[in-house]
Amino acid sequence: MKLTYDKETDAAYIYFEFPLKEGKVKETVEVNDFLILDFDADHKLLGVEILNASKVLHKETLLA
Repeated sequence: MKLTYDKETDAAYIYFEFPLKEGKVKETVEVNDFLILDFDADHKLLGVEILNASKVLHKETLLA
């Protein structure tokens, strides 16, 4: 598992498979305004994108 954070867009991404190969994501589900899930063809969770991450995650988590 790996977490990345883009300060400019205030978006974090938690990878459950890293690196993600191009084309591996087959379905993206927007859960709400700040949580997006990416799945492969077998419906396995590949990653989670968190928008406005600085508002929902601890600062220490984002700096790790």
